[in-house]
Amino acid sequence: MEEQTDTETTTGHLYRLGRVLFGAGLAFQASEDFRDMDDTVEYARSEGVPVPELFAPFASGMMVFAGLGIALWRLPRLATGAAVAFLLTVTPTMHDFWNAEDGPKGDRLAFFGNLAMLGGAIAFLHRAYQSQRE
Repeated sequence: MEEQTDTETTTGHLYRLGRVLFGAGLAFQASEDFRDMDDTVEYARSEGVPVPELFAPFASGMMVFAGLGIALWRLPRLATGAAVAFLLTVTPTMHDFWNAEDGPKGDRLAFFGNLAMLGGAIAFLHRAYQSQRE
C-alpha cells in the first residue's frame, strides 16, 4: 500500500471541503425556490419560460439533486452534469441583463454568479469523469 504525503492529504481534504461547500451551496440556494414556489413560477413566467408551473419546480429539484450529489459525491457524473446543464440553460435565459429595461444590476450579479458556479460545476464534471478512469 502506497503512503500519501502530507501535501496529497491536504490537497484531498481541501478538494473535499470545496466540493461539499459548492454542492451544499447549490442545494440550499435551490431549496429556497421551494419556500416560495409561487414567486419562482411567476419569475419564470415573466422570463418567458414555457409551462413555468412544471419547469420551475423541476429545475429547482434538479439543482437540489445536483448539489447533494456533488456534496456527497454520489452519482457524480449525473449530479455534475445536471448542474452544468441547468447553469448553461438558465444563466443566459433567466439573467439576460443586457436586455433588462429597469436596471440590470440584479440580473448582472446573478449572471456572473451563475457563470462562476458553472466554472466550478465544469471542474467537478471533469473530476467525475477522470475518477471513473482511475
